[in-house]
Amino acid sequence: MKALSRDPATLAIGGLCALAAAMGIGRFVYTPILPFMTEGLNLPADEAGLIAAANFLGYLSGALAGASRFLSGSPRMWFLGGLLVSALTSAAMALTTALFAFLAIRFLSGIASAFVLVFSTTLILERLNNAGRGGLSALHFAGVGCGIAFSAMLVAALAHSGTDWRGLWLASSAATFVLLVLAAFLVPGKNTSTPKPSQEIPANAKNSTVTTISYLEPGLVRLIIAYGLFGFGYVITATFVSTIARTTPALQPAEPFVWLAVGLFAVPSIYIWNKVAHSLGARRAFALASIIEAAGVALTVIGQNPSVFLLGAALLGGTFMGMTALGLMEGRRLASAGGPEAIRRMLAILTASFGIGQVIGPWFAGYLHNLTGSFDGASLAAAAALLVAAALAVR
Repeated sequence: MKALSRDPATLAIGGLCALAAAMGIGRFVYTPILPFMTEGLNLPADEAGLIAAANFLGYLSGALAGASRFLSGSPRMWFLGGLLVSALTSAAMALTTALFAFLAIRFLSGIASAFVLVFSTTLILERLNNAGRGGLSALHFAGVGCGIAFSAMLVAALAHSGTDWRGLWLASSAATFVLLVLAAFLVPGKNTSTPKPSQEIPANAKNSTVTTISYLEPGLVRLIIAYGLFGFGYVITATFVSTIARTTPALQPAEPFVWLAVGLFAVPSIYIWNKVAHSLGARRAFALASIIEAAGVALTVIGQNPSVFLLGAALLGGTFMGMTALGLMEGRRLASAGGPEAIRRMLAILTASFGIGQVIGPWFAGYLHNLTGSFDGASLAAAAALLVAAALAVR
């Protein structure tokens, strides 16, 4: 284990395994499994949207709890525990057909995925920065896209062999257990080879000036609203894109590949958008990504061509993780004058705004589908929200 603790690349790969399990599979595998649940259970779109919203509400709750000071214990304990709960809740989805049970299970799964993201990132990025290898954080965050791509291939392969929706959830649970073991092995409990964070604090840090931050300052308010609109704008397509493909005859050839396209383009997205932000600034990069994502969301509904549909999915995958990071980067910059406490509070506010958008999006899409029989209206509303987010970001 000591040898592993001296290898930053190994730590980053361990983080990749953790995010692939909890985020790529635990949080997002619902999307490719949903069409099979809809057929097997005659699940209405509004109930499907509620199940997705419950997961995102759990994620919001877990992210805010993880950012608080009330959870004691080591980050490793929390993120491994979150991985275990993620695996168990995926298995539990196969054991019931009751809506209330689905809501409760996915809510707990959302909390677990947030804990894995918060605590694995806290632990691994600290060690990478202390080792002078902060650039490997892109490898850590690539786990979300890797998990999405893996889950897409897993679901497509098993569905082709005749596995029903229960078997798909159980297979997802088994994959999460395997990644849990890998993450536990690759991310050891102690890291004795790098200096403690306190050793790198400048001697004059205690004398630095801290400015009071007003969270009602127009620039901050616009960013907070834009981040919430982004949460609403991406999540509708991210939840129902596989269902749209399966229920639209002209798009059915694209169904096995649509979620794979999202995952593959998500893998390098944070690295790419970090480069864009270095050139344009985080705020302009966020606006550019919003416009590209709005185009992707619109392409999934205005075109009945599988190639155009897959392009829309690829644009979604290539932007949503990058935008998540860019918004937090800009919030951190705007609050930096207020010191660590202001930064922590700002990131919590942005997370809450994003989470509220995520919770509203699937419910809104499911409700509108029941009224119109289509996801077109909800998807176009999501694209419009992303354009508004872009406009708010660049002001």
